[in-house]
Amino acid sequence: MAAGGLAGLLPAQTQLEYALLDADTAQEKENLVYQYLKKMDSRERDLTVPELGGDLQWLNTEGPISLHKDLCGKVVVLDFFTYCCINCLHLLPDLHALEHQYSDKDGLVIVGVHSAKFPNEKVLDNIKSAILRYNIVHPVVNDADATLWHELEVSCWPTLVILGPRGNMLFSLVGEGHREKLFLFTSITLKFYKERGQIKDNSIGIKLYRDSLPPSPLLFPGKVTVDDPGERLVIADTGHHRILVTRKNGQILHTIGGPNSGRRDGGFSEAAFNSPQGIAIKNNVIYVADTENHLIRKIDLELHTVTTVAGIGVQGVDKEGGAKGEQQPISSPWDVIFGSSISGTQEDGVLWIAMAGIHQIWALMLEGGKLPKGSDLKKGVCLRFAGSGNEENRNNAYPHKAGFAQPSGLSLAPEEPWSCLFVADSESSTVRTISLKDGAVKHLVGGERDPLNLFAFGDVDGAGINAKLQHPLGVTWDKKRKLLYVADSYNHKIKVVDPKMKNCATLAGTGEAGSVVGSSFTQSAFNEPGGLCVEESGRLLYVADTNNHQIKVLDLETKILSMALPILKPEACDVPDNLPVQKDKITNLPRLPKSAPNVQLPSLTVAPGQTIQFLLKLTLPPDSKLNEEAPSAWFITAEDNTWLLQGQCLTGEIKDVSCQTVIPFQLPGSCVSAEASLAIKACLYYCSKGSSACMMAGVSFSQPLQVTGTDQGSSAQVELIHTFITN
Repeated sequence: MAAGGLAGLLPAQTQLEYALLDADTAQEKENLVYQYLKKMDSRERDLTVPELGGDLQWLNTEGPISLHKDLCGKVVVLDFFTYCCINCLHLLPDLHALEHQYSDKDGLVIVGVHSAKFPNEKVLDNIKSAILRYNIVHPVVNDADATLWHELEVSCWPTLVILGPRGNMLFSLVGEGHREKLFLFTSITLKFYKERGQIKDNSIGIKLYRDSLPPSPLLFPGKVTVDDPGERLVIADTGHHRILVTRKNGQILHTIGGPNSGRRDGGFSEAAFNSPQGIAIKNNVIYVADTENHLIRKIDLELHTVTTVAGIGVQGVDKEGGAKGEQQPISSPWDVIFGSSISGTQEDGVLWIAMAGIHQIWALMLEGGKLPKGSDLKKGVCLRFAGSGNEENRNNAYPHKAGFAQPSGLSLAPEEPWSCLFVADSESSTVRTISLKDGAVKHLVGGERDPLNLFAFGDVDGAGINAKLQHPLGVTWDKKRKLLYVADSYNHKIKVVDPKMKNCATLAGTGEAGSVVGSSFTQSAFNEPGGLCVEESGRLLYVADTNNHQIKVLDLETKILSMALPILKPEACDVPDNLPVQKDKITNLPRLPKSAPNVQLPSLTVAPGQTIQFLLKLTLPPDSKLNEEAPSAWFITAEDNTWLLQGQCLTGEIKDVSCQTVIPFQLPGSCVSAEASLAIKACLYYCSKGSSACMMAGVSFSQPLQVTGTDQGSSAQVELIHTFITN
């Protein structure tokens, strides 16, 4: 390769760029690019890209790809990216559109060259998750040691390099926002080399990783929040492009949007989101950071409607704002939280927005009021509150002069002496504070003093600048304990910060990606947790364990990671929410055979509103299997205590006895009696593998309950174990 890497393209391409600025028509621009290609193609020596090492790991392909063999005869777009980078994410819609217009049959192949910023991003499984999260459908190579990056002297993310059919470098585009040039350069390059007979129409062996994934109730949930009474959770089911509202036991109350991405207001079934992240709930209203639509949406749970309150649906570049929300372009909002203006008469009159795409914190005025160091603002106005828009770790007494680096999580401590917003500033690997009195931006933990150094990351417990984080995405304030919890995403940990002492320590997680529940905090495991929230009482901490596709529940008093929240479909529930139990629903439940054993369980002491998880573990006789044609099921009855069943999920399918079935049950908040009894029953239809005979078997578990007013903890787990024997 000619020396100098991408620098070798600069003289000729710079000339072309200036000429394009003076061109008035599309035809003039196409002619200029065509003449440029003639000049580049006739060079005595190509600027060629070195072969990718054969030992590199590839994704979305049937095997390793050779640039100079498999991609000979193709126009190749190399996308140097790292999956944490918001600018790289902004480029993906352009690449999606390009590969939609030109396929490998047309002679175009896009190859993602993943060149990690953070150590966590070098791990193949984490890149797999990112490919799924962002719907990347072209080949991706894990250049973990940045070999090609250094060979070509790439200097920033993202960088695109366009190659001709000999692996000859033709163009480079640095940063985002070059869609028009990308399409112009690519289309003319294809035309130029087709005329010369150098384009091949063979297919490249694509094998999408997403096609091998089993279905999951949640897909890359990014954020989770809980309402003030602590009865409802709101989950941003980001990969399914929807918002779920559930009970504490995981039973779905509302599904809003999904499963496909889109941009539509309207009723819950017709509304559409695109990779939503942050959510905030107050009473029956939810605000949503609809990240890849570049919108803020409002969900009304009473009217069952979704409306747009900020953004125009395309990525904005305005770093000041000030227009009415629905006329104001915004960029990749990642989190939202309610707050109050300093002059407003109404609590929660401001929606604070972590505007990751332009490295700022914005405000949407839900009521008229005034922001710190600002003037009076009318209801509906959306504008910048803090951050210059430069990607920096810069603290300053003047909020507009401070700098953030992809702020991705927000939490609020309105009480004295804090009176601040906490910001998870992901790309600087810091947590910062913004005063709600004067707007001053200060450092809390992580990072380092040089505001331009965005590589001061690690996994170190300590105070202030001595503590190190790795790309934290979420924060939540525990007002009971006066502590801040941090989703230290790339360290796969939850950390706790004492803002008074500026001390940061590991609360949960081993530091290795995994999924462990039912264990102490120190033995538990997460995989890039993206969001978290603590209930009003301070007992439970909910974590959006993003790459595990789960919501984890941590009990802050027992220090046990008690469970992964089961997500129960509403159609599996026979009793509508908030309605009395209907007798016909009970009579429609299956009857167990008279021979079914009745297992008496020890009495369980519980409190109103408490959740019980029944873990059903059944074993069939040897050489037997469930009959797939017959509906094996579990169901719950309470003959003399039907008040227990109000609003409960009364029945569900049993599809596989090789793993336990989780049956959640939540006691009513108001209990009629101090003593009660539940029956949990299972009815199975199974066949002997060596015979065509099908049998029915059942078992009933009787669970006495002692109801006390004393809090018994977040949840109880009861094992229901039975082995069926052949008659």
